[in-house]
Amino acid sequence: MGGPIQTQSQQTSDLVADVLPPPAYVIEAYLEATLLLRDPADQAGAAKRLAKLHDDYRTRLDFWAKAGIDPENFAALAASKPPADAFWTEIEERYLPAARANDRPAMLRSYTRISSAYSEHRRAIDILVKRAITYQAGLADRAAKALHRALVMLSIIGLIIVGCVAAFCAMLLRRVVTPIVSLSTTTAALARGEPASVPFVNRTDELGSIAVAVDSFRRASEARTVSDAAAASEQQIVNDALADVVRTMGNGDLTRRADIEFPDSYREIGDSLNSAVGTLRSMIKTVVETASDIEGGAGKIATASEDLARRTQSNAASLEQTSAALVQIDTRLRSAAKASADTIARADTALATVASGRSVAVEAVQAMSRVTASAQGTNAVIEGLDKIAFQTRVLAMNAAVEAGRAGDAGRGFSVVADLVSALAQRAEEEAKSARDQLTTAQMEIVTAVAAVEHVDTSLAEIARNVGDVHDLLGGMVTDNQAQSQAVSEIAAAVGAMDQSTQQNAAMVEETSAAASDLSARIQSMVQQAAAFKFERRPRDAAGPFNHPGGGGMARIGRRTVKSQIFA
Repeated sequence: MGGPIQTQSQQTSDLVADVLPPPAYVIEAYLEATLLLRDPADQAGAAKRLAKLHDDYRTRLDFWAKAGIDPENFAALAASKPPADAFWTEIEERYLPAARANDRPAMLRSYTRISSAYSEHRRAIDILVKRAITYQAGLADRAAKALHRALVMLSIIGLIIVGCVAAFCAMLLRRVVTPIVSLSTTTAALARGEPASVPFVNRTDELGSIAVAVDSFRRASEARTVSDAAAASEQQIVNDALADVVRTMGNGDLTRRADIEFPDSYREIGDSLNSAVGTLRSMIKTVVETASDIEGGAGKIATASEDLARRTQSNAASLEQTSAALVQIDTRLRSAAKASADTIARADTALATVASGRSVAVEAVQAMSRVTASAQGTNAVIEGLDKIAFQTRVLAMNAAVEAGRAGDAGRGFSVVADLVSALAQRAEEEAKSARDQLTTAQMEIVTAVAAVEHVDTSLAEIARNVGDVHDLLGGMVTDNQAQSQAVSEIAAAVGAMDQSTQQNAAMVEETSAAASDLSARIQSMVQQAAAFKFERRPRDAAGPFNHPGGGGMARIGRRTVKSQIFA
């Protein structure tokens, strides 16, 4: 109330009230009667409009009689009814019959009585409007006072609600938040391992349940601390034993066993440790004995791999140059084929454009023909308008003569007749100007039709020439595609050979590098394995790679190596 929505609604109502006269005010009916006096020929339409306005008037009076408005305002509205009834009675019983009989003197006498009734009705309406505005201002004052009282009451209620919420928050802080903070502090201290007593254990609400659960956690934590201390003691014994064994193995002594009394929970670990030391001793013994045999063969493999790598790289370089040259040829052929294809596409586009232009030219010729036919029809319309203007001038002259005969009463009709005559003369002049411009437009259309037909002939010649170029380019594209496909197949074959050779070269290089690295690692492994102490068995002076005659490389076999590794 009093906000922007009510303001906009009130403004809209005021706007409608300013623009549309209400049915309870007979000003619009008075206007219709005045217009009928000036133009009796519109008697039928005026009668319908007046009947409609009379029905609306009775409907609104019945509505306000039942609406229960302020008695004083209703009395003022009722005071406007007698002159309005006299107004409508005069209209329906005398004025309209005189208009239908074309009795102008009777209409003038009836119109005088209508004007008198309208004046009385208007004075009553003015009194009603002033009284309604005063009553509306009083309503606005009462509404403002009621709104002020409502706002005061809402403010008091809001303050009461805020006080209740503050009291509830204080109680919640004392009964819930403070105990939760205290319990949270105790829980954090227990989590850090600090001794602390759990508060609120004796409470019977949810906080008491949480406190009991935290106290249970505290007792369980203390029991866990005791068991962790015992487990840590046993773990220390096992760690000392493992450290001694690992230290001995780090010094290269694999002859010592872990003969230590482990706790019952770690006895299986001790047995597994002794078994692992024995297995490691056997594996290192086998590796040391086999590494010496592999060392000589690895050097020869590395030398042969380096020679093969150099030859493979030379072949790969030659194939790579050949492949690059073929790729360049293929690329140029593809570029030429693509350029030819693009040229064909452009030629197709040109053909389509020319065809579209020809269709547009044909449509333009047809459209200009239709415009010519329409111009002929327009010429006939202009002739009709010229005749209408002439007849209007004649009618205006007759109206001026009749107005002169009527004397002072027809003075206004005489002025109107002069204006109508001037307008008819101007219409004749405009019709003549339009006929001249239409003749000029028809001549220009004929010239434009000839130009468009010439353009269509030129476009047809261009289409034939472009079609010949399209056929020549099609043959070139076919030849270029065949050559490009052949060179592409050759390039693909050479590329595959180049790729295989590159892969072989890479594999040979990797093999050579692996053989060299293997030889270096074997030498390092032999030197490091010499630090281990274990029972060595007697071996022959000549190994599988030391036979005379240079046949050691040929006698290297997978079975021999495997038998030595797993001996």
